[in-house]
Amino acid sequence: MPNVDDPAFEPRDHPGFSARRARLGYELGCERLGISAWEIDPGQAAYPYHAHLTEEELVIVQRGTPSLRTPEGWRELAEGEVVRFPRGEAGAHQLVNRTSEPVRFLAVSTNGDPDIVLYPDSGKVGAAERNPDGSGFWKFFRMDDAVEYWHGETPPELPD
Repeated sequence: MPNVDDPAFEPRDHPGFSARRARLGYELGCERLGISAWEIDPGQAAYPYHAHLTEEELVIVQRGTPSLRTPEGWRELAEGEVVRFPRGEAGAHQLVNRTSEPVRFLAVSTNGDPDIVLYPDSGKVGAAERNPDGSGFWKFFRMDDAVEYWHGETPPELPD
């Protein structure tokens, strides 16, 4: 059984994004609810700045003072603070640790439906199928490669 005080963290190790995540919802077998425990090292971000088009999310700060980036700018979060990120571009967010100690937070989200994720800084869009076991379609595309709706389509052959 998962424990928020002693989670089974998995490392995420990409320059600037060194963090640990425990997928508590997956461990519990949740199908429509996501919950993850996160720990971010000093000077690192949990993830890129992003916005979910179908997923609503909230964060509960457990330990430390993470910095939050939203469309309104940056601000520091306090221990125990709860912040909501609505669906769409207004809910864009990123958590960064600008302190000298690790920070910890819980992220809770609606889950189970496919999601479209926008990454404004890198000009990407992600399409994700979120299966309870963590599997599913998960691809990223450059927005600059977008084509119009009928691009590459040809009418079907009709029988004589």
